Amino acid sequence: MTDIPLASIQPAVWRILDANFDRAREGLRIIEEWCRFALNDTAMANECKQMRQELGMWHTPEIRSARDTVGDVGTALTHPREEQRTGIDQLLQANLCRIQEALRVLEEYGKLHSSSMSSGCKQMRYQVYTLESNLLTYRRRQLLTRAKLYLVTSSAPDLLPRVEAALQGGLTLVQYRDKQSNDIDRLVIAQQMCQLCHQYGALFILNDRVDLALAVDADGVHLGQQDISIALARQILGSQKIIGRSTTNPEEMARAIKEGADYIGVGPVYETPTKAGKAAAGLEYVQYAAKHATVPWFAIGGIDSSNINDVLQAGAPAIAIVRAIMNADNPTHAVQFCLSILNRVPYNRG
Repeated sequence: MTDIPLASIQPAVWRILDANFDRAREGLRIIEEWCRFALNDTAMANECKQMRQELGMWHTPEIRSARDTVGDVGTALTHPREEQRTGIDQLLQANLCRIQEALRVLEEYGKLHSSSMSSGCKQMRYQVYTLESNLLTYRRRQLLTRAKLYLVTSSAPDLLPRVEAALQGGLTLVQYRDKQSNDIDRLVIAQQMCQLCHQYGALFILNDRVDLALAVDADGVHLGQQDISIALARQILGSQKIIGRSTTNPEEMARAIKEGADYIGVGPVYETPTKAGKAAAGLEYVQYAAKHATVPWFAIGGIDSSNINDVLQAGAPAIAIVRAIMNADNPTHAVQFCLSILNRVPYNRG
């Protein structure tokens, strides 16, 4: 293939650089605004700002002069997926991808314009990859820390409508627990429930199954005492994901925290058919957790409207519920009732 003289293609190169400088800077501004106004994170907001300023220095008048918006055939091109966002996670992910793609274009076409600029855009692209990891991890940890009510699902013929009704009540943390369905059905339901949770800005956790959590891109996994190690789950899922562990006594709590659990379940506080045959840990364990837990934790096991106040008085800052929501006539109202009580509890999460 014969090389085309650079002088003859320079205007086209400048137009490409101009468009992608705009894309990268616009995407960074969208991420910056979320870090600034939603997360109140000075460091990440400032990182976005510094990258925008650096791109601005490379976006010279010479490059800008090649802009031809009227003659740009791409202004009319669109895709249905660009016209809507189902939630903040999708919005952030779309703009992070936009930044990364634009930086890659700047890196490659920049080689025809300025080697130092090309090299700088390459390094910035890696910086954005790290920012993406930190941002998604930060958001998940923030939602986890602020969650006071955790829904653990049980089997129901109208499972997804019930979960959606609970989400409409203000729920921000859901665990899909299913010990009966086959893997094919479980995978389909997990995919649908994950999408539903993210649509409402809630975290989606899968019980036990690290493989399915990975397959549906869940926010994390919850492990029982007989499941794989936290270290292996972390190796499979990566550092961005949340890993929880059930604990029934102080020894299991200490071990889970030492092994790196992001949160723990404390219970069962009361005997429950969900954990048939397992003796209740009682309010004494809740009181112990209130004094010794150093990670977010949820009291779980047989908690409902008749005993929720006893659990909270024992020191629980948050609770996990199965039947009181899943079997409620109106899951939305059940969630709102629980949250109205939980929101009176001081914000203290380990």
